Amino acid sequence: MHEIYDKWSEIAQESFQSCDDSIDFGKIDHVIFAGMGGSGAIGDIFSSILSKTNVHVCVVKGYHLPNTVDSKTLVVTTSISGNTVETLSVLKAAKDLHCKTIAFSSGGMMEKFSRKNKVEHRNIPKLHSPRASFTKYLYSELGYLGNVIPIKKSDIVDSITQMKKISSTISSQNLTNTNQSLALAKWITGIPIIYYPWGLQAVAIRFKSSLQENAKVHAMAEDVLEASHNGIVSWEKPSGVKPILIEGQNDYFKTKERWKIMREYFDKHKIDYREIQSVKGNILSKLIGLIYLLDYTSIYLAILNKTNPSPTTSIDFVKERI
Repeated sequence: MHEIYDKWSEIAQESFQSCDDSIDFGKIDHVIFAGMGGSGAIGDIFSSILSKTNVHVCVVKGYHLPNTVDSKTLVVTTSISGNTVETLSVLKAAKDLHCKTIAFSSGGMMEKFSRKNKVEHRNIPKLHSPRASFTKYLYSELGYLGNVIPIKKSDIVDSITQMKKISSTISSQNLTNTNQSLALAKWITGIPIIYYPWGLQAVAIRFKSSLQENAKVHAMAEDVLEASHNGIVSWEKPSGVKPILIEGQNDYFKTKERWKIMREYFDKHKIDYREIQSVKGNILSKLIGLIYLLDYTSIYLAILNKTNPSPTTSIDFVKERI
């Protein structure tokens, strides 16, 4: 797994450059990204990228499309395995409702259905596992959906450059105390709780999932503003929960104010916490940079806990019974 992660920036660059044949879907006013697990995280990223545009975006992690879909809706389904039953259900519903549709998978039932029903499909090979294939799929989809996603090519290139810089410090080639991912993994004990601002929700969800899948530990995630109205009360009693603050370089000034208050509360009550700052730059660079750093943290934590990050036997247990 670590060999794939060490090459994430190279994989991203190759994937984006090889998928420059953007598809023209015509007039659309609504985009839905459907996927589960590692595939669903891609939809979260696109939702964040498009959150400040005029494009109406929904992320579906389940079986059903919203009732608002119509012929001007583009449904993007991602199933890296190609056999995710929830996402296949969404794909079939989109076809029946005459939505504009494109599917991404490494083959499987999704590709078979798409070929049979003349649905746009792109086969993207899996690398090791769905979560390790993240950049390959994300940057391939950025290429194929270029006419839909209003993000500058220069921003995509910058995000890859930032990944290369981050890799030089967090990869398996640097197992020193300058490795931020390794340092965070060494600090994590008990149950980590990830606080995040709304714009970085995709990062927090991804980190929680990676901790669960790779390190096999429980993890929680809470919006920092919402936590100020409920979650913070939990700290009135001692616990083994470890708070991690995921902060953006250009967070809204009211969010920065809230971070200051949270730090003051933790310091006053002698609660040990860690802060992780995004890089400067566009939203994609911030998101992918944080995800890279924190995914690697989950791998290091697995190794430190003498856990193999690759197998997910409990997920297999569930899938065998669906």
